[in-house]
Amino acid sequence: MSSVVPKTALISLSDKSNLKKLITFMIAHNIKMISTGGTYKAIKNITDNVIEVAEFTGFKEMMDGRIKTLHPKIHAGILSRRGTDSELLDKLDFEEIDLVVVNLYPFEETIQQDCSFEEAVEQIDIGGPTMIRAAAKNFHHVTVLTDPKDYESFINEFEKNAGISLEFRKAQAAKVFATMANYNNAISKYFGGAKTLPLRYGENPHQSAELEIHPNLLKVNIANAHVIQGKALSYNNIADADAAWECLKQFSEPSCVIVKHANPCGVGQAQSVDAAYRLAYQTDPTSAFGGIIALNRVANAELMQEIIDQQFVEVLIAPKFTKGALGVLQQKENIRVLQCDLEGDRNTHQVKIVSGGLLRQTEDIGMIDESDLKVVTQRAPSPSQIIDLLFAWKVAKYVKSNAIVFAKNQQTIGIGAGQMSRVISAAIANMKAQEENLIVENACMASDAFFPFRDGIDTAAASGITAIIQPGGSMRDDEVIAAADEHDIAMVFTGMRHFRH
Repeated sequence: MSSVVPKTALISLSDKSNLKKLITFMIAHNIKMISTGGTYKAIKNITDNVIEVAEFTGFKEMMDGRIKTLHPKIHAGILSRRGTDSELLDKLDFEEIDLVVVNLYPFEETIQQDCSFEEAVEQIDIGGPTMIRAAAKNFHHVTVLTDPKDYESFINEFEKNAGISLEFRKAQAAKVFATMANYNNAISKYFGGAKTLPLRYGENPHQSAELEIHPNLLKVNIANAHVIQGKALSYNNIADADAAWECLKQFSEPSCVIVKHANPCGVGQAQSVDAAYRLAYQTDPTSAFGGIIALNRVANAELMQEIIDQQFVEVLIAPKFTKGALGVLQQKENIRVLQCDLEGDRNTHQVKIVSGGLLRQTEDIGMIDESDLKVVTQRAPSPSQIIDLLFAWKVAKYVKSNAIVFAKNQQTIGIGAGQMSRVISAAIANMKAQEENLIVENACMASDAFFPFRDGIDTAAASGITAIIQPGGSMRDDEVIAAADEHDIAMVFTGMRHFRH
């Protein structure tokens, strides 16, 4: 279809920026202007060449302005298919509207302020969305503008093509549907009790960030944790706290997870949460400095005192803190203390933004138990090794790929994370153990994905590993199994991978 030259415009704006430039253009090109309320008054200050909607429709506004543009003469004019509906419009004495310049009531801006629910509801636009959706649907004949920043491109488009091209009209229509999706989403979340909280900053101080809280997930999530004390949470604080909490939820016995830069740097399981913390801390005290500590039992005063005496901690998380524990933590008022439930709903999907789109996947809730293990080597793991293998496997699920976890007696003794080579991850895990004088001999190793070559097994054997858990599934599994047998290592396959990118 050829370019369309607008003849009649309907203008209704909450945001009146750049208005004068647009109106001046319309005057110069003899575009008839119809407008409402405050927009009509603003245009009237520029030119007398504007008609109020009530005059155009012959129907006065009602219900304190709730009903202004919801009239057949308006919507028939916008939705009219040129040629097909022209005869009907002539019969009804209606006229075509081929330019709709409308932006919506500032609902999102309103709810960011201190407003009542009733005040927010009044900022839910009805007429505006109806008009722009109608115009967008009829983009073959109608141009719609919702963003004052687009006025200049509209003017340039008109001057370039002596009208408005189909391509431009379609692009603006697409913008309408995106605008409405975001607008309706904001309303939906608000009615559901969702809220957005500003954060100190993003991953880096020069980045802004916010936390969107979804009330439909009432439990088992960091977003809805009760913040007892501490500095404002940053983007990284929340991301790391979530990583720690999600890992911790894999363990039923008293356990502690310490996270640094989204990776567990120490995990311990013991008869008490105090002992579990000591095991976790012992794994890598250097990395634990400035980390996130998560406990799955009540935090007591003695343990809190031990923690703050021993290390700097950014965030402490537990299902409950005793009164005495909170009293101790008040000594360090900057420590962020979060109380979070361990049971309840889970997220169903994970979303990651990429250039030009969204990656969406179901959450990795997969886990195995002893019955799922397949012994593939001549030597089978002992009962105590089975316990440590499953322990290490649970931790590996939350370590950035390529992930290698060394474990012994339900304690991580070395963790290798985020390396391009699985062999290097194994070497790092061994190095970490050596740094802290933790004995790798007869320890277990977990790998989040299969070993593509035997070199990973050779590295493990040289470190003193005697049992390995891994998914299996490599085309060289036979070679890898043979290497394990050569080193007298027990190895089990899970049939399940846990990449964490």
